[in-house]
Amino acid sequence: MHEGIPDFAMPSEQEVRRAADSLRLLADPTRIKILWALLQGETSVACLAELVGAAPTAVSQHLAKLRLAGLVEGRREGTFVYYTAESAHVRALLTEALGQAAVAS
Repeated sequence: MHEGIPDFAMPSEQEVRRAADSLRLLADPTRIKILWALLQGETSVACLAELVGAAPTAVSQHLAKLRLAGLVEGRREGTFVYYTAESAHVRALLTEALGQAAVAS
């Protein structure tokens, strides 16, 4: 059917499923704010809670999910954990999504 489209290739089912899971994970306003803040530099849960306007316990729960997905990393210093997100892919995705949201409004 698509023989006329040069170099047409459909992603595998596994790739599509992983992409959909990643997008579902990012489809939360608090997680977008957390990731955006972390893309600016390393910070603590308390600071993130203040930046995103959420309770520290809620931020911790979001960070746990983001950490399991490999989107953030934590560094322990004494009793504090400092988080960071260094993904160029996540930065590009969030920049595009926020840019699209600005155009649509």
